[in-house]
Amino acid sequence: MKPDELRQARAYLLRVTEPPAAAVAAFVAQLGAIEAAKRVRQGDCPPEVRKATEARRARDFVDQDFARATAAGARLVIPEDDEWPAWPLLTLDLAARRGVTEAVAPLALWVAGEVALGVAADRAVAVVGARASTPYGEHHAAEFAYGLAARKVPVFSGAAYGIDGAAHRGALAADGVTVAVLGCAVDVGYPAGHVALLNRIAERGGAVVSEYPPGTRPARHRFLVRNRLIAALTEGTLVVEAGLRSGARNTAGTAGALGKVVMALPGPVSSAMSAGCHELIRDARATLVSNVDEVLETVGRFGIAEDTSARPKRPTDRLGPEALRTYEALAVRADRTDTEIAAESGLPLRKVRALLPALEIDGFAVRGDTGWRRRRESA
Repeated sequence: MKPDELRQARAYLLRVTEPPAAAVAAFVAQLGAIEAAKRVRQGDCPPEVRKATEARRARDFVDQDFARATAAGARLVIPEDDEWPAWPLLTLDLAARRGVTEAVAPLALWVAGEVALGVAADRAVAVVGARASTPYGEHHAAEFAYGLAARKVPVFSGAAYGIDGAAHRGALAADGVTVAVLGCAVDVGYPAGHVALLNRIAERGGAVVSEYPPGTRPARHRFLVRNRLIAALTEGTLVVEAGLRSGARNTAGTAGALGKVVMALPGPVSSAMSAGCHELIRDARATLVSNVDEVLETVGRFGIAEDTSARPKRPTDRLGPEALRTYEALAVRADRTDTEIAAESGLPLRKVRALLPALEIDGFAVRGDTGWRRRRESA
């Protein structure tokens, strides 16, 4: 079946734009994807949009892209779809308003795998780390991922060698959901040694995700751009091993800039692969964790239960729907203004202003110097 005009427009824009492209995203938000694509094809667009697309705007390979995606078992998920992870990706828009330049939401995402992406991203944790990992790191990455997946928490990572691969394998061993977010197209088969792993992820209830059109080869800058999606699509990021210049630390930094929880596993003081984790902890940019219970406690949203069929009640269960939405819009480690909380919760500003003092009295929120944040122990 031929994709509809809207899906074709977004596929074309993905093809001609190298993400993250803030000007193109703003142009699409202003005119809609169909009109924006038409203007880009004609070169009838603002200078910043023309600059971002002029090198590729003649590459109208939409039919080929959908054919290659279908052959790879992938589909194009767009913001207009029910499965679009709108709530997690909202943090990119909020961060952009605070001046975080790389915080640009994707125009669409190519997805292989049966799981609905929005469902997978609803209660997820990222487990990331060094490619040049040690047996210590790989063991703990697999153990953390297994424990999270066993409690029905999806595990996101980047499918790289080392910690990422161990995390995906650990989640699969628990028959849980794991999602690989790539720095290349879903049909490229990279890294070559993980092709079988990527196929298992897509076939066993997980997903392989990319904002790059079919055929796009891996490049160093694309992995760094990809990291913002891993951070945005999850509630928190756990760094298992990282050198001082590791890409995993880039993911952690992005997660922190988005107001997400950042955690790090300590390692031997003599290990260069744990030096990045130790620096994150020392600089108070990450919370030290040593087991799955501590990860869930730090993330704060999921509660802790040994048996997911008999999960104990959480204090937040007594909150009304609007109070819970306001609470969920609070960050754990960063203050948010009442305006930001209203935008993320979708509630009127006056309602948020009325609910925040009540949440503070009940021990769910803390008033800071620049706004409000979540009280951790209330989760």
